[in-house]
Amino acid sequence: MTHAAAVSYRSPASVLAGPAPKPQIHGALPRASNLLAVVARPGQESVELGGLLYAYRRSGARLALLCLTRGEASPLNSSLERLETLRPWELQVAAGLLGVSSTAVVDCPDGRLSGRRSGQLTERVCREVRRQAPDLLLVIDPDDGSPDDVAVAAAAQRAGQRAGLPVLARCMPGGRSGWLADLGPHAAAARAAQRSAAAAHVSQSDGLAGVQCRLGLLDGQERVRWLALAHRKKAR
Repeated sequence: MTHAAAVSYRSPASVLAGPAPKPQIHGALPRASNLLAVVARPGQESVELGGLLYAYRRSGARLALLCLTRGEASPLNSSLERLETLRPWELQVAAGLLGVSSTAVVDCPDGRLSGRRSGQLTERVCREVRRQAPDLLLVIDPDDGSPDDVAVAAAAQRAGQRAGLPVLARCMPGGRSGWLADLGPHAAAARAAQRSAAAAHVSQSDGLAGVQCRLGLLDGQERVRWLALAHRKKAR
């Protein structure tokens, strides 16, 4: 596990790497051979992105995860340990269940990413992009998330723009933007792995019943949309 310090924030809307893609109603997941997911805190990789991560792994993609805080601001703690110590280890267990091969945790203050300068957080994402060499970045849709999620999506968009990478966002079920993407022939296994990964966050077990109920309502599709498209850098 990697630990570092980073900070963030700026409005995400203006960093698209090109013209907006045409809307799709239904279709397959975008292809990826090396995916980097970026989240604000432990647990999101499972509850929000778990189905997508497992589906990409079963399709043959290599998965890496960058978590920008240690999740210490959670109001739940079913253990006697400090959350900033326990939750990164829970993240490691959950990531393993989802097929993530590389996990990095950054020591940004949980719940305060949006109050930080954007450049440092963007640089931390860029550093992980250089280390992992992904061909796709995956985040939580900023329209559906907290201020921290908005800051994370903005940093990922800027990092994607610098590297010429596409940025895909997972939207809340029932949304109207983006398109419904099939998780493929292993959709049932993806949902089972997602539920197991969520349960690995034992410090958050007081809220697990509600989480598992929501996950149980999900089917073999996820709503996704592009935040940024891949583009070629101009030759100098």
